[in-house]
This record gives sequence, C-alpha cells and structure tokens, in this order.
Amino acid sequence: MKVLVQRVIEASVSIGGELIGVIGRGLVVFVGVAQGDMERDAIYLADKVVNLRIFPDKLGRFNISALESNGEMLLVSQFTLLADTRKGRRPSFVEAAPPEQAKALFDLFVDCVRNAGLKVETGCFQQHMLVRINNDGPVTIALDSKDKIEH
Repeated sequence: MKVLVQRVIEASVSIGGELIGVIGRGLVVFVGVAQGDMERDAIYLADKVVNLRIFPDKLGRFNISALESNGEMLLVSQFTLLADTRKGRRPSFVEAAPPEQAKALFDLFVDCVRNAGLKVETGCFQQHMLVRINNDGPVTIALDSKDKIEH
C-alpha cells in the first residue's frame, strides 16, 4: 500500500461540480492499494500518517503531527500511485489491487484515521474527482507499507 501525503492549508474534493468534502489545515492523503496488501498495511500506514511529524513547532522544525495539532484529513483513493512506468510510455496498473480488495482496505484506512479522533473527509471510490489542494510548504511525502521496519 502506498500513500502520498500533502500538508495543506485547505483542500476540497468534488464530483461533477458537487462539493463532497472540504478540510482546513491538515493533510490530503492519496491512498493506493496494491495486490497482496493486507489489513496490517492499512493499519500501519494510517497510524504512520496520523502520527507523522510534518507540522512546524515554534522553531519551524517538523516536530508536530496531525494528531497533536488537531489537523483535518482529506483521504482519496488513487490507484495511479501503483503505476509502473518502467516499460514504454503508457503506465501499467497491473500492480493495483482489484476494486473490491482496494475499497475494503481503503475503508479500513479511513476508519483507522477516524478512530484516531481527527476530522476526516473522503473522496468517492472509483469516481472521477476534482481535488483542489492549497499545499503548505510545499510538503509532500510518499510512504509505502513495504518500507516498514520491523523491530
């Protein structure tokens, strides 16, 4: 499972001109589910994102998490994070999970973030969306559950 995290001042998502989610200061998180991903991947990345210290402290250092700063979250499913561009000019998405598996793990990811106590808005699974992002920094961080270090 891969996520792309962007620190924002505000963000929104709409479908067909209808606004379906709006957040203020917080994070936009694009979530890509790969074949072979499991519940533990969603749980791990949700915890990582909620606790990722990418908000500035009084000295301007990345030292505060969304959870500590009461940040808001806009979570959007995005299978294109699994694009394989090594061959040819057209991306291949064969590594992306089938829709049923992807939706179940995306929903689990959303539930985990909500259970942390943050305000959460989402896009709509398998829909064409317009996502407006006012990136703060800009700060953009990619995370992959395969990079998890076991202790």
